[in-house]
Amino acid sequence: MPKMKRHAGMAKRVKITGKGKFLREPAGKRHLLEGKSSKVTRRMTGNVELDQVETKRIKKLLGL
Repeated sequence: MPKMKRHAGMAKRVKITGKGKFLREPAGKRHLLEGKSSKVTRRMTGNVELDQVETKRIKKLLGL
């Protein structure tokens, strides 16, 4: 029987907290930053908690 492999791409994008919540980085802070205002780029710093709607799908991808 083959082993269950986690989705490597999703594992790189998501971190799990001690309480089991998922953290991700906000989108839009990789390129074209000169055209965005400083207010927007500051808002995109740090990590954001994942929506409850997506947690079921991501748990399945990570094999949890």
